[in-house]
Amino acid sequence: MSTELSLTGRIVAASARRPLVVAFLSLAIALSALFYTTRHFAMTTDTAELISTDLPWRQRELAFAAAFPQQRDLILAVIDGATPELADDAAARLAAALEGRPDVFRTVRRPDSGPFFEREGLLLLPLAEVRSATEQLVNAQPFLGPLAADPSLRGVAGVIGTALEGVARGDAGLADLRPALSALAQALEAAASGRPAFFSWRALFAGTPPGPRETRRFILVQPVLDYGALQPAAAASAALRSSAAGLGLDAAHGVTVRLTGPVPLADEEFATISENAGLVSGAMLLALLGILWLAVRSARVVLAIVAATFLGLVVTAGLGLAVTGRFNLISVAFIPLFVGLGIDFNIQLAVRALAERQHGRALPDALAAAGRGVGGALALAAAAIAAGLFAFLPTSYIGVAELGAIAGIGMAVAFVLSITLLPALLMILRAGAGGLAEGSTHLLAPLDRLVHRRRGAVLGIAGAAAVLSLALVPFLRFDFDPLHLRSPDVESMATLTDLMADPDRTPNTISALAPSLEAAAALAKRLEALPQVSHTVSLSTFIPADQEEKLALVADAAMLLGPALEGVEPLPPPSDTELVRALSTTAAALRRAAGDALDPASTAARRLAEAMARLEAGPAANRLAAQEMLAAPLRTLLAQTRAVLQAGPVTKASLPADLVADWVTADGRARVQAFPSGNPNDDENLRRFAEAVQAVAPDATGTPISIRGAGGSIVEAFIQAGVLSFLAVTALLAVALRRVRDVALAMLPVLLSGLLTLATCTALDLPLNFANIIALPLLFGIGVAFNIYFVMAWRAGETDLLQSSLTRAVVFSALTTATAFGALWLSSHPGTASMGRLLMISLGWELLVTLLIRPALLARPPAD
Repeated sequence: MSTELSLTGRIVAASARRPLVVAFLSLAIALSALFYTTRHFAMTTDTAELISTDLPWRQRELAFAAAFPQQRDLILAVIDGATPELADDAAARLAAALEGRPDVFRTVRRPDSGPFFEREGLLLLPLAEVRSATEQLVNAQPFLGPLAADPSLRGVAGVIGTALEGVARGDAGLADLRPALSALAQALEAAASGRPAFFSWRALFAGTPPGPRETRRFILVQPVLDYGALQPAAAASAALRSSAAGLGLDAAHGVTVRLTGPVPLADEEFATISENAGLVSGAMLLALLGILWLAVRSARVVLAIVAATFLGLVVTAGLGLAVTGRFNLISVAFIPLFVGLGIDFNIQLAVRALAERQHGRALPDALAAAGRGVGGALALAAAAIAAGLFAFLPTSYIGVAELGAIAGIGMAVAFVLSITLLPALLMILRAGAGGLAEGSTHLLAPLDRLVHRRRGAVLGIAGAAAVLSLALVPFLRFDFDPLHLRSPDVESMATLTDLMADPDRTPNTISALAPSLEAAAALAKRLEALPQVSHTVSLSTFIPADQEEKLALVADAAMLLGPALEGVEPLPPPSDTELVRALSTTAAALRRAAGDALDPASTAARRLAEAMARLEAGPAANRLAAQEMLAAPLRTLLAQTRAVLQAGPVTKASLPADLVADWVTADGRARVQAFPSGNPNDDENLRRFAEAVQAVAPDATGTPISIRGAGGSIVEAFIQAGVLSFLAVTALLAVALRRVRDVALAMLPVLLSGLLTLATCTALDLPLNFANIIALPLLFGIGVAFNIYFVMAWRAGETDLLQSSLTRAVVFSALTTATAFGALWLSSHPGTASMGRLLMISLGWELLVTLLIRPALLARPPAD
């Protein structure tokens, strides 16, 4: 190693002699890298590109996406109305508005509505429900006919008056009118008070309050995406929200529009990560500066370290972009990786130089001595860490493979700048002038003596901890569901959670392709026979069963209702004078019908009379609001009733082309969609569901399969990379150290720290996930670097390691990384916060191993 040591020493000395030249060249390289980055910057937020397409489950996923391209990259607009009529009207108007924006939206579809569903949708219900629905329409005929002729508040008052005449003649009882009287009274009371109110004729005729199935509608939108932006669908989402606002689709008008689906989920995840980025970044910066100052006690040295690290980060970004061609959501983690390890390299050199200064050396000589003293260890640490990071390159986890490539390059950059630019900056800033002090580590002397005296006990405790950790590690959980990493408070995730509560609308379904419609029908039967499957949907689902009986019921209803609804010319809207007259007349009729009786129907009649009287006496604006409240849903209901009464036979040939395209490919293959039985959100239930479906349809794909496939692929990638990293680092250390014992001493603390970290996660039930697992390369790199520093110092004959400048540098380096990146814990993004937790846990164990286990391992001299 003497040649390497003298080489790094000469490089540091040369940099100290020509500091302006080195600084100028470094700045020129950094500016060139910055220029390249700004000219060629590319960032993909497409999570589908993070895992290799060569994996079988990914190939099936891509094949399905190619077969149904209209179902890729979707925004799902979820429209909830205070009434079914409001939801239907809002969905229709919003879809029409979006169809007029082809510059932003490639396709706009209403999967649960449109002419086909409005006309034939009733036939898709079970026969009993069709019979009930047609009976309700027939029973509503006395109301629907007059209201079709006068769809206004005047018409409603007239219908009530006519019904009261029938009560007076004894044709009906007041109790028969009670539901209508109570519902109208509640709505008109709100209108008379100037409060927003919403009325549903459909709910009134059904006799039951509507549920989410009746009041919720969907619009599927394929936006024009810009993958060069951090939020590719930001423009489309903004345009959709703007259209909804322009149409008055808001809570004040009884409608809410929420966005979810894969595209908004991805966009809002990035927005969540950046939501409190200022807080996290500020905490990181303050922590870095504070710990660095405590380590070196010199603002000039801190400035030099920060400047060298920043320029290295710029150079790494440029080189990484040149190698990979773009950044992805994972590879951008090279930033904390580089900062954490780059600062460590700079702290090692700076603190060693401070120690040399205490021996009276001039700053150039102190820097050269520091280069000779720690340069070899830094070179070996950088090479070992880079080898460990490059081990991710052959894995199928492309996101981390690209991270490994960029961060591995960054290790070379960090090392070179630590022995060139940092010494140059320290000379330029005259950091050696006035009061550079290493600071005392003598407080650790008692611990040093204790570790030497109780070496056997310390190593025994370490061995017991390793055995216990090994026993706990098999119980470590890996959370396969990426949804658990998203903030539950953002709109897209909250909306998805809401939808997932409905087993018929859960996204956790599985789809399989059959060669033909006949084969799809047979496959659907086999899947439905599985206890893990609640039901299936295919194109055949949209061809109603029992059509003859259902159409007969519809025909009977049409015979009774048709004359009253078809060909009717509605009266013009009433004037305010006509409204006042109608309200006054009907209120009087209600009071006469109720009399002094105290039964519920009479009470409801008097309540409605009072509401009408208040509305009559109030401002005209309240009467207009009441009229619109009643007339708007009435128009919707009448249009829907006319459509339902025109239902006819449904065959495959009569199905809409866009509906057929969702279930049959261009080459005739047919899709079958399976829904899970039991809890559609339970991980274990979904695992059994996926296994059962794949046993019948091996080529099936869907969210439950993709989650398991991605989780398995990522875990396999990290295991593969872990083995390769271990072999590569061990081989490198074997070549450099040339003694099995020294290699073991360098690697054992790394393994112990890793085991303790994983065991702690198990004990605290903190699962590994797609986010925090990315922290493992950083933890591995820090552990390898620290071990190499200590072993190299031990081989050089240093004793009392806890009192050395090396321990000071290592401790402050660990504190810098832990404190700075522990700030990730403050993030409102659950995945980022979990990374911060894992970093803090691991670095805590790393410090403990540094202060206790490593000194015990190295308590005996190398010759022993």
